Amino acid sequence: MSTDIPETVARRILLLRGLRVMLDADLAELYGVETRALNQAVKRNSERFPADFMFQLNAAEKDEVITNCDHLAKLKFSASMPYAFTEHGALMLGNVLKSSRAIEVSLLVVRAFVQIREMFSAHKDISAKLDQMERKLSSHDQAIAGLIDAIRQLMTPPEPARRGIGFTATIDSNPRTRK
Repeated sequence: MSTDIPETVARRILLLRGLRVMLDADLAELYGVETRALNQAVKRNSERFPADFMFQLNAAEKDEVITNCDHLAKLKFSASMPYAFTEHGALMLGNVLKSSRAIEVSLLVVRAFVQIREMFSAHKDISAKLDQMERKLSSHDQAIAGLIDAIRQLMTPPEPARRGIGFTATIDSNPRTRK
């Protein structure tokens, strides 16, 4: 198998129901079997595929997958709903299919899932660091803005006190308080 296979596999990993999965059609192609044969092997070994390893798409999910993934356009005319396999389900398929190609593909699929997990982890780390920098900068921005305001106040010359024209006296206008 060529070295670009992990990237090819990684491009076929979808996000459905909050899980990273691969569809039965993509896995069948990678394993070199028909989708029908793959699904039959899964049904014969159903105890190896609990709900957290595999699930069947509903009509809305199928439509979304067909719309977003050009290579899955052939599913549009399929009467059956495709199955989605998590990383563990895809690995279990390698055990069920029992061929040398299945073992090789299982390893590639697992590596692709790991590669995607690492990529998302790196993005989360970068995102967290950017958030932290933004918080620091915003607090520094407030401090800098306050400093600039204080400098502007110091640079503004005070208005000189003007003495009124003519005689001015401060006389208490209240006669009761005069002595």
